[in-house]
Amino acid sequence: MPQATLARPMPQERGALVPRLVALAARAARFLGIGAPLADLGVRLFVAAVFFQSGMTKIANWDSTLSLFDNEYAVPLLPSNVAAYLGTGVELFFPVLLVLGLGTRFAAFVLFVFNIVAVVSYPDLGAAGLKDHQLWGLMLLVTLLHGPGALSLDRLIGRRVFAAFGDAR
Repeated sequence: MPQATLARPMPQERGALVPRLVALAARAARFLGIGAPLADLGVRLFVAAVFFQSGMTKIANWDSTLSLFDNEYAVPLLPSNVAAYLGTGVELFFPVLLVLGLGTRFAAFVLFVFNIVAVVSYPDLGAAGLKDHQLWGLMLLVTLLHGPGALSLDRLIGRRVFAAFGDAR
């Protein structure tokens, strides 16, 4: 009875295997590259929604917000009412910039620092709240370091500026 053997590529097929694998990897990289602008936009939208919703909650009940800043939050270096106005303004303005992809790195930086101040200012945050802030901070850091991506006003404006100076990027 013949013994079963694993199918082995013939010597001429072995030489063709490496280029085929390289071509397959290149196709996979192009396919994944198509999703990168959507992922960049998704990160920006997710983080923007979190901060914007927090700002909307603050303005929905301003007396409660002022009370929280007076009694719960310990924002360093600022009077509580100034911190309330400034914090709410940051949460309402900079997420809009993130969504639009306008001044994206600056907006991500401001919200990244704001996120750190929020963690430092609220000692009773708890483990779950700290994990949320870490996630938001990481997502903001990715946007800060990576940039807004192709689906942004920054990219559109940048292309027009470079084209005006003869550098078509």
